[in-house]
Amino acid sequence: MENRQVLIDSLPDEKLTTDNYKLVTTEAPEPGDGEILCRTLLTTVAAGSRAGLQGSASYAGAPQTNIVMNSSGVARVEVSNSDKFETGDLVTCATGWQDYSVHAARHCQRVTDDVDLAHYLGALGTNGLTAYFGLLNVGEPQAGNTVLVSAAAGSVGHMVGQIAKIKGCRTIGTTSTDEKCGMLIRDLGFDAAVSYRNPDFRADLKAACPDGIDIYFDNTGGDVLGAALFRMNEHGRIVCCGVVSQYDTSNPGGGPKGVPGLLVNKRIRMQGFLVFDYLSEYESARTEIKNWIKSGDLNPVNDTVEGLENAPRAFVDLLSGGNVGTRIIKVAD
Repeated sequence: MENRQVLIDSLPDEKLTTDNYKLVTTEAPEPGDGEILCRTLLTTVAAGSRAGLQGSASYAGAPQTNIVMNSSGVARVEVSNSDKFETGDLVTCATGWQDYSVHAARHCQRVTDDVDLAHYLGALGTNGLTAYFGLLNVGEPQAGNTVLVSAAAGSVGHMVGQIAKIKGCRTIGTTSTDEKCGMLIRDLGFDAAVSYRNPDFRADLKAACPDGIDIYFDNTGGDVLGAALFRMNEHGRIVCCGVVSQYDTSNPGGGPKGVPGLLVNKRIRMQGFLVFDYLSEYESARTEIKNWIKSGDLNPVNDTVEGLENAPRAFVDLLSGGNVGTRIIKVAD
């Protein structure tokens, strides 16, 4: 069987381009004892992967070329040399951007089709778990709190805002366009949304948060973090999840004004986290998230692009804000 693979051909000097990737074809690998051969059906495109190419994500290791671009996926078992899975089973695993991959059975997780399979890469995958643990465990929301979410139309942010609403909070999102602002309010239940591209962004943010901000879920860093700092209430919490505004460059900007002065004066807690910190709690979180999906309380958005060959273009577009929700590549039926 032929196996198409999207390889990292070169590391970006500045902004990522499709020329940093190449599509090659090789033979599908064969599984050994205790391993399974997986056919990729769906796979992810994640902004955080750009940090790996930049070398700023320590958990991703040093950037490398001539390797398959990493990603999580939903796959069908084609050959099983393990008692744990049978041919035809559906699993989640680290597929990468390729048609076929071999995995130790213990590194794969069986999934069912009782919800949209794409949710296993979004709401029930790393993105949803990041939103869940970042907001609930780090942000510690209380009913009546005002929660601000940056990159609120993105893969993590659009779920943070909805979970905050489930917990009884007032939720404001920042995003790139007026169209996305409308979508957040109309379709996802945000109380307000503001465009950071608006020249009057700081005034708009002040108007949207007249009573200040209790929790800021930061996916962007940069100027949006700087603006949020000055609106934080005493004893507020800043959840540092990502810095997407600084990923697609070789010269990331410095920290915003107000650190540490505002943190001290307002007794603000600013904490970073990685979703892997909560590995032992994944299953209980997934159960609650799936219940929210089935009840209609949570409406995860999956932004699907057809064709493995289009993964590099979809990644470049995502980094420029072209996605809404979790961007997923449909590789096969």
